[in-house]
Amino acid sequence: APFIAAQALIARGSDMRGAMVRGISPAEEATVTPLAAELKDGPLARLRSGEWGILLGSELARALGVREGDKITLVAPNGQVTPAGVVPRLKQFTLVGTFHAGHYEYDTGMALIHVDDAARLFQVEGPTGVQLKLKQALSARQVAAELAQSLGPEIYVRDWNRTNATW
Repeated sequence: APFIAAQALIARGSDMRGAMVRGISPAEEATVTPLAAELKDGPLARLRSGEWGILLGSELARALGVREGDKITLVAPNGQVTPAGVVPRLKQFTLVGTFHAGHYEYDTGMALIHVDDAARLFQVEGPTGVQLKLKQALSARQVAAELAQSLGPEIYVRDWNRTNATW
């Protein structure tokens, strides 16, 4: 499943929290992650290109005091250069739902948006990564090494063992 990943600030009023924002293709994401498969007919289906919807981890939403339908502002780090200096990119999103992954890092610091909206917001031409689902999860390290070898040094490959080392 293709994705765009970037760090950003999510604001509601005077409250701000840092978050990892993942732009995803809802249909494709549901084929590779159990969380997305669980959410595919509910909140994930409400992430539509151009509608600027966002899903927040349950604890992140609680910390910001937001509920479904509330407007929140996403502050992207890649700003616009003006005579007054660099101005961050701001975009208002509508909270279309929350998720509970059961992992602290995701529930307190993850936001999901549509991959097309992420490309526009973060000013990239398309996905910055691809996530794979393997039949044998424990072969991830070997598959990652093989992909890194075949794709070359300009492509960064990592497996779930690295991404989730605390597990």
